[in-house]
Amino acid sequence: MEEIMAKKKGPDFPSSPIKVTDGNFRDVIEKYPLVVVDCWAEWCLHCKVIGRIIEELAEDFSGEIVFGKLNIDQNPKTPGKFQVSGIPTLLIAKDGGIVDRIVGSAKKPQLEQKLRKYLD
Repeated sequence: MEEIMAKKKGPDFPSSPIKVTDGNFRDVIEKYPLVVVDCWAEWCLHCKVIGRIIEELAEDFSGEIVFGKLNIDQNPKTPGKFQVSGIPTLLIAKDGGIVDRIVGSAKKPQLEQKLRKYLD
């Protein structure tokens, strides 16, 4: 039980979004119990808006949810594998598997409400 708690709230539980790539995607979603991966691109205006919200949520949910950012132009395999056809798309992973997604722009209160249901 202590090992599970250490995994959940360990010192390496980031409080700001981490860089996610095709190479580390699986490791990231398996390392943390709840991960939100923001699939984005530099040229996407809506991605920039939601990106600022993701920064705030990472701080608000520090120790509970890990947020990651995956640039789809630099990392096309992961979005292809999970049929990400529009951006921004948030992939929600719980216990190592994708359980939900949010496509398009959303306001912070909507995202908070949606994410809270995944917290035990």
